[in-house]
Amino acid sequence: NCQTDFVAKDENFAGFSAKVAAAALAANETDAAKIAELKLEDGSTVEEARIALVQKIGENIQVRRAKIVEGENLAVYKHGLKIGVVVSYAGDAATGKGIAMHVAAFNPVAVTAEGVSADLIAKEKEIAEAKALESGKPANIVEKMVTGSVEKYLNEVVLERQMYVIDNDKKVADVLKSTGTTVAQFVRFEVGEGIEKKAEMSFAEEVAAAQAAAK
Repeated sequence: NCQTDFVAKDENFAGFSAKVAAAALAANETDAAKIAELKLEDGSTVEEARIALVQKIGENIQVRRAKIVEGENLAVYKHGLKIGVVVSYAGDAATGKGIAMHVAAFNPVAVTAEGVSADLIAKEKEIAEAKALESGKPANIVEKMVTGSVEKYLNEVVLERQMYVIDNDKKVADVLKSTGTTVAQFVRFEVGEGIEKKAEMSFAEEVAAAQAAAK
């Protein structure tokens, strides 16, 4: 991670990122803290190289996350500097590339419904139950409402159930079947996701904070 687009486009930052990725892959390591301890080709650790780059560029840079994707074929798609996707697949290359574009656009959470984490489903059930109970309907109706809501959620977040970005008349599952393609795994990274942003203070709040600091 860096803080500005200017640094993201800088060849020093890009070079550092490539070296870190190569070191992480060689060590089969995805834990950011452990990646920081890995040695680079020049003998320095990733952390030492990071600190040197921060001092050179004058902007905070962090190694935050990494994923290793393996498979028969890998399709890679980058949407500008904001979104990157890697899809592990077997079958048709054009379909693999199309699925990578689809993942970038629709941000599914799993390939199949079985792959959706129990925590996500439990959270969705909790939200659906709260809404259903507000309706004041009988328990058996509430149960059906909750089941329907969870099914709707799965249709929205499961890759195979989504409508294909390249052909909105077909579901991804239909496209995969017709082209003899299977998806084993995908990873989607979006710049800034998972990082809580501090809410900007209003002008009045800024004045009040300044006055409080001056006392």
